[in-house]
Amino acid sequence: MADQTIHQVLRETCRKFGSRNALGYRKDKEYRYITYAELWERVRRFRAALHSLGLRKGDRLAILSENRPEWAIADLAAQCMGVISVPIYATLPMAQVRHIVSDSAARILIVSDKKQLAKAQEIRDGIRTLEHIVSMDTPESESVLRFEDLANKELDSSVDIELEVIAAAVSPDDTATYIYTSGTTGDPKGAMLSHRNLLHTGFAARQIVTLSEQDVFLSFAPLSHIIERTGGHYLPLSIGALIVYSEGLFTIAGEFPAVKPTLFLCVPRLYESMQEKILEAAAKQPENKRKMFEWAMSVGGEVVKRREENRGIGPILALKRFIADRMVHRKIREKVLGDRMRFLVAGGAPLNPETTTFFQSLGVEMLEGYGLTELPVIALNRPGRARRGTVGELLPGLEVKIAPDGEILSRGPSLMKGYFGNPEATAAAIDGEGWFHTGDVGEMNGGYLRITDRKKDIIVLANGKNVAPQPIEAKLKQSSFISEAVLLGDNASGIVAIVVPAFDRLKTWAQQQELDSADVSALVARAETRKLFKEEIDRNSIDLADFEKIKRFTLADRPFSIETGELTPTLKVKRKVIAEKHADQIAQMVR
Repeated sequence: MADQTIHQVLRETCRKFGSRNALGYRKDKEYRYITYAELWERVRRFRAALHSLGLRKGDRLAILSENRPEWAIADLAAQCMGVISVPIYATLPMAQVRHIVSDSAARILIVSDKKQLAKAQEIRDGIRTLEHIVSMDTPESESVLRFEDLANKELDSSVDIELEVIAAAVSPDDTATYIYTSGTTGDPKGAMLSHRNLLHTGFAARQIVTLSEQDVFLSFAPLSHIIERTGGHYLPLSIGALIVYSEGLFTIAGEFPAVKPTLFLCVPRLYESMQEKILEAAAKQPENKRKMFEWAMSVGGEVVKRREENRGIGPILALKRFIADRMVHRKIREKVLGDRMRFLVAGGAPLNPETTTFFQSLGVEMLEGYGLTELPVIALNRPGRARRGTVGELLPGLEVKIAPDGEILSRGPSLMKGYFGNPEATAAAIDGEGWFHTGDVGEMNGGYLRITDRKKDIIVLANGKNVAPQPIEAKLKQSSFISEAVLLGDNASGIVAIVVPAFDRLKTWAQQQELDSADVSALVARAETRKLFKEEIDRNSIDLADFEKIKRFTLADRPFSIETGELTPTLKVKRKVIAEKHADQIAQMVR
């Protein structure tokens, strides 16, 4: 598979597993499925329709949509004719959508619903290359094509043969997609990834993790994200597994027990939220059940600790683990994750080690990995030997070295070809020996990679001390009252922070204290609230050096969001944007 194209992999899978379900989705409150044979037929028809619209090898097709079968069909049709697909996060505002469609010179833009269609119609006239808009749902304008009409278009056998010849001529090293970076450090850039780049992650993963056509993937993370694209799209499609599309954040809790997935990939924030909800539910139980939960979690934690230290658990702890699993852990797993979950995979942002411990204590493998848009997966913890606080061992075929300044450099078969139309940025990212400069700071220890910070995020205080903010921010977020914490203080005498409260938890506390919780702005400004957060910050800063401790902080009165530009689509904090938005408060704190 390392020397195949996406077209070749898909065709082989559909031939081998034609009668098996490939894609699942919910409609009218019922799950419906598309078999591999049906998927291949739909891809061929849609490919022919795109060809009839004038799309040719090397042209660009943009997709602005949430995860759904049409997304997969559109992308696969593009890959099966040498067309470059350009995924766009459905959460992005219109201006960023315009930038991506324009920068990529897309000729066709496919959108999901009315909300995305409105963005497309607004930007249409200003983009010279954009010729057609295709809507997955019924459009309101005659100038918009219907996805269903294209997908059901009668297939001309001669055209199909011609397109198979074209697909066969596509090379594994031809560009398959432009994935635009999330822009934490500047304007998004289009990373050009080939068929080989996209398929290598799945090929390597199958060498270290047992996977088969019996697996079920619940697709929740955006397909616009490199993790879901490689691990939750091409990987399952290469082994004949089933992909079931989630309807989103508000339905995910009920989808786990309904779908019963065996694997799930996501950014850490969802896992942290799941942990919080389990703990909140346990705290509301009668005292006897609450104590049983606490005992079971302590037993699970001891098992995790001994395994990490390569110590046996012994007969007594084994018995306790059996009882804890029967009485507590199994029930939670079935209710929260379904009864078939094999692995939870986390990537895209730092995972709190406490969250890893929590799920492993419940008897669930939590595998944290590391990669970037430009180099999909560099390292991954492996089942049975995951090590907390690390992003695991190198994926087969990948190399890593640590630069003198601590930056992680990597190279391998999945490294992008470069940034589209931006040779200067490409040269800055990939040196003459082919090493990609990740911008992350880390270290290798015993074959495991650990990320310590972002190179550009390092805070240099006025006294010359360097402070890595991310580990400290992770410590602070262990508090149930703190949702986000952003450390700042370049050239200042000490560290300052913008802290976002966990507002539901804060309101509950306020009601217990008989404080008015209706006006959030007034609540965060109260002396009692500031005292509470100072205590939480101090409690989670005990192990820090004095110069690393927060001297002053400001409480935000609303969450960070994608819409306001403070978060990327993968929920990473844009430190520069937050510094600009809170410039006045920061100026007062660093005086």
